[in-house]
Amino acid sequence: MPSGSDRPAHRSGAPQRRVRAYVGLGSNLGDSAGRLRDAVVALGDLPGARLAGVSRLYLTAPVGVTGQRAFHNAVAALDLRADADAAVGATGLLVALKDLERSFGRQARQRWGPREIDLDLLLYGRHRLAIERPPGGHSIDATVDPGPTPPLLEVPHRAAHERLFVLAPLADLVPGLVPPGWHETVATAGRRRGAIEGGDAARAIAAWDAIARDWRPLTSGGRR
Repeated sequence: MPSGSDRPAHRSGAPQRRVRAYVGLGSNLGDSAGRLRDAVVALGDLPGARLAGVSRLYLTAPVGVTGQRAFHNAVAALDLRADADAAVGATGLLVALKDLERSFGRQARQRWGPREIDLDLLLYGRHRLAIERPPGGHSIDATVDPGPTPPLLEVPHRAAHERLFVLAPLADLVPGLVPPGWHETVATAGRRRGAIEGGDAARAIAAWDAIARDWRPLTSGGRR
């Protein structure tokens, strides 16, 4: 699988630029696994998008606010039509992700608190961006806690390299990728954070079945 590259695709004999984006998914309220399953399907159904890969589903320890349920986390790879301006494409995807969060029942809560669903833009091709968020690109949490949403959309996600709940599933898809601005591979960053947070901080519990479009539980050894 190409690792985050922009590349041409051919439709009706005409080349078309494509960009691969990586989206982090998380939830710890209600049927979290089911909600993330439906969100993965919805991501693949976005206009012009194609689902290019899905990580395993992880059960992860909460970060920041520890007195809450464990989270379910995953990462999805999307192949998208590339806009001539990467900033336009990235902000358009961000707005689509926030729209999906609301459609899946995301409610405004404190930073790091429980949530129905989180959809975060982690990587957008090889681009390194710091751009103003459009009106529809702010977290719904900002209505009750101004802290969660930084004024700029930063790609790669500014905290991804320090979050095991991102690195573990991302390493399923692109372990050898060195994202723009990083000085280590995704897999190396994951091992570093795993040593800090402990082996139980992120545990794979299911794999994506592309035919059934659902999670398939793993054995105790982490296999299908």
